[in-house]
Amino acid sequence: MKLTVVMPVYNEERRAPEAIKQVLAVDFPCDVELIVVDDGSVDGTAAVLASVDDPRVRLIRHPRNRGKGAAVRSGVAEATGDYLVILDADLEYDPRDIQRLLEPILDGRTTVVYGSRTFGSSTAFSFWYVMGNKFITTFANVLFNCYISDLETGYKLMPTELYRALAVGSNGFGMEAEVTGKLLRRGVRPYEVPISYQARTREEGKKITWLDGVHALRILTRERIRRRPRP
Repeated sequence: MKLTVVMPVYNEERRAPEAIKQVLAVDFPCDVELIVVDDGSVDGTAAVLASVDDPRVRLIRHPRNRGKGAAVRSGVAEATGDYLVILDADLEYDPRDIQRLLEPILDGRTTVVYGSRTFGSSTAFSFWYVMGNKFITTFANVLFNCYISDLETGYKLMPTELYRALAVGSNGFGMEAEVTGKLLRRGVRPYEVPISYQARTREEGKKITWLDGVHALRILTRERIRRRPRP
């Protein structure tokens, strides 16, 4: 088995080098490649990424900013792994937790795994951020008659070909809702494992806003009323 880690990056000059270092330091139980997609950064990110010298790392650069979903799409198109997982370069997620996501895959228990955040008081961005996330997740559970605990988690591990088959078109943060909505519409129920999470503040570069939450609700509704794809 080979794993592809797709890392979308936008204006992360300070954090991207450490995020890459952390991924490469993990002793994965399988082969791994890291595809870093610079989504048109306008700070020093491009220069920092150009200095990365490791055969496991491949770099892609967008000439202009197109959004997280577009960056992920570019990375997935170049993925050679059997499975893939997305990891932002903001250091909110711990790359070591990817091993926890891999366990039920390697054990043959499932094919799609989500990393569920606990949102402890010392790791939450804000009260309203957590409540918004819970509302969106509950909304999806009602729409699709299922139960998942963290729809917006960035840690979604699945077969590369399945992700490609979802044909995710959202360019921004709405991709998270679209991925989940399309999986649930197909009857795929993610297997969840707990992960650690250290949210950064708006001053530290947090990019997602309440408008992204509203957009997520629209996407989930759209996916629910679409016909279920044929197997």
